[in-house]
Amino acid sequence: MELDANKKKNLEERIQFIHYYAEWVKTVPNEVWSAQQAKLINSFMKNAQNFQLSPEEYLAMIDCAKQRKKSVPDLSKEKTKKNDSPER
Repeated sequence: MELDANKKKNLEERIQFIHYYAEWVKTVPNEVWSAQQAKLINSFMKNAQNFQLSPEEYLAMIDCAKQRKKSVPDLSKEKTKKNDSPER
């Protein structure tokens, strides 16, 4: 339950930031925000060159994690089922 609350709070914070950033972009000259976007994109591209996995290795790792997640039972659902069943 605590994890769900953290996810919800995180999502709300992200949405708040998106609204804040959208307002900022509207009020600042194009030259200012586009220069910041260029710096951000360039830093992503530079960092990608330092990434130790190839794109194929990364995708294989993600696929493996998804497969592992599918094979692990969700115990939180089991707990809910037990709580929903009538007591005898």
